[in-house]
Amino acid sequence: MRSGVAGATAAMFCVGTLAGVSDLVGDYPVYGGQAVRYLVAAVILVAITRVMGLRFVRLTPREWLLLGALALTGLALFNVFVVESARAAGPALVGTVLGTVPLWLAFAGGRPAPRLLAGATVVVAGATLATGLGSGNLPGLLWALGALAGEVCFSVLALPLLPKLGAIRVSTYSTVLAVPMLAAIGVVREGPGMLRVPTTAEALGFGYLAVVVTVVAFLLWYSSLPRLGPGRAGLFAGLIPVGAIVTGLVLGVATPSAYDLAGAGLVIAGILVGLSGARSRTSEATPAPPKGRTVTGKGVPF
Repeated sequence: MRSGVAGATAAMFCVGTLAGVSDLVGDYPVYGGQAVRYLVAAVILVAITRVMGLRFVRLTPREWLLLGALALTGLALFNVFVVESARAAGPALVGTVLGTVPLWLAFAGGRPAPRLLAGATVVVAGATLATGLGSGNLPGLLWALGALAGEVCFSVLALPLLPKLGAIRVSTYSTVLAVPMLAAIGVVREGPGMLRVPTTAEALGFGYLAVVVTVVAFLLWYSSLPRLGPGRAGLFAGLIPVGAIVTGLVLGVATPSAYDLAGAGLVIAGILVGLSGARSRTSEATPAPPKGRTVTGKGVPF
C-alpha cells in the first residue's frame, strides 16, 4: 500500500500544479490547446508502450465501451465542463465542487468504513476551505457538477480495465481516444482559430501540461488506484488545491492565505484519518504467528 500512497500523492499534487502553469497558456484558444496537450501526451505514451514492449491487447465490445466512455467523460468532457464552469462563475465554484470528489469515491467501492468516510469528509472540508466558496450561478453550478461526474468517471470506469490492460495501456488508449474528441469540440466551439503557432512560453506550458499533468499524473494515478481502491485513493484528490497553493507560491503568482494553509492542513489530516482505518483493518486481518515459533523472511508485503 505504501507505493500506492506515494503514487496517489504525487499524481494529485501534479494535477494541482495545473492551475499555476495554466497562466502560461491562458491566451491560447482553450479547446485547441487541450487537443494539442493530449496529442503530445498521446505521442509520449505510445512511445512508452513501445519501449516497454507492451503489445496491443484485443478488447471485448464491453471493454471498448468502457474505454470510450472513460475518454469521453473523464478526459474530453471533463475539460469542457471545467472550462465552461470557470467562464460562467469563476474558478472557485468548480474548485469547490471538485473538492467533494473524495466523498463520492468513498462510496464508489461500496459501503465505506466509518474512518474512511470521516477522513473523506475532513478532506472535502479542507479542499473547500483551500479553494474558497465562490459566489456562483446556476449555469456555473451545472457545468461544475458535470466536471465532478467526469472526475469520478475518470477513476470508476478505469477500475474494470486496469487488471487486463495495466496503467500504461489504460493511460495510452484513453488519451489517444480523447484527442479526436477534443479536436471535434475545438472545431465546433472555436472554429478555424482553434490552432496557431504557440509562443515560447505557451510551448513550455503545453509541454509541462502534457508531460507532468497528463503522462506522469495518469500513470501514477492508474498504478495506485488498484492498490488503494477508489475510497482510499479518492482521499488524495484533496491534494489538488494543495498543489495549486504550492505552485502559486513557488512561481510567485500568489501567496497562500491563512485559509489556504488551514485547508491544506485539514486535507492532510483527513488523508491520515482515512488511511489509519485501512492500516487498522490490515493489522486485524494479519494472523499472529503461533507461540514458540519465529517468523522469518521479508514479512507481509504491502
